[in-house]
Amino acid sequence: MKAFHEVRNYASDLMVWHREFENISFIAHWHREIELLYIKKGSIRMQVTNHSFTAEEGDLVVCDTGEIHYSNSCSRGSILDFIIFDTGLISSHYQHHSFAKPLLTAEELEASGLKKRLLALETLIDMELSDKKPYYQELIRAALQNFWFRLLRIMPMDEGGSTKNRRTVMLEEFQSLLSYMEEHASENITLEMAAEKMHFSPSHFSKVFKQLTGTGFVRYLNTIRITLASELLSRSDLPMIQIAFACGFQNVRNFNRVFKEITGSTPSEYSRIAGKEPRNFTYYKSNADIIAEAEKDPITIVKQT
Repeated sequence: MKAFHEVRNYASDLMVWHREFENISFIAHWHREIELLYIKKGSIRMQVTNHSFTAEEGDLVVCDTGEIHYSNSCSRGSILDFIIFDTGLISSHYQHHSFAKPLLTAEELEASGLKKRLLALETLIDMELSDKKPYYQELIRAALQNFWFRLLRIMPMDEGGSTKNRRTVMLEEFQSLLSYMEEHASENITLEMAAEKMHFSPSHFSKVFKQLTGTGFVRYLNTIRITLASELLSRSDLPMIQIAFACGFQNVRNFNRVFKEITGSTPSEYSRIAGKEPRNFTYYKSNADIIAEAEKDPITIVKQT
């Protein structure tokens, strides 16, 4: 995470990534790259930092670097198109933008002429990364810059001043907490301990945590632990009890219950199906259909450097 801090397996040393997914949601996470999420079909409920909204077919969601975002619902038959790219492709001195809203509606996208440009950008990225002809990196970088700066022309900015600064500091502290939770997931981390780190009362912390992540503290921590467990189940021959203890569970019974609650399968079932491709539960199939085939290009979870 960092809230599942993601690092993608890029198709080249050019840090740009384009994928399409059907019927997925994703838990709260953040990454240093910029994310453009185009709703190709259907609709999703989504939150980006403190903005909560429904993104409909044809809308574009813009997640700037470091912003915590999640989707807690999706319509059946939905298709989501992701373009994620490193800020260095835009500028070597890139600075985060505080958008008044992270959503461009289908009407706004069409009226600005950006819809055609977005679809053309997706096609160009796919073709150039596939063919890797001379100067493909320069062409992708130029196309990204062209689209991004045209996008900034029409994105309303938040001029919150001191309010913005306080929120930025709080979000940075919250990211540090989520990093700590991942790095110490095998230890006994309680809500009270986490609240103290944020200098909040337990009740206020619980409320803020759910607002920012869309889920409760215990559920979020368990998702980290189950992600770690899925990796161990796929890549080691450790006994189930050792895996449970290594991931912060006190007994196998509780481990089995939580694993099935989050993934839709028992650890034994998952171990047989997953093979050497552990699922990352940052993204998950609707209705916890994790037992389906793993994504071909899984997002890997790494520790912050």
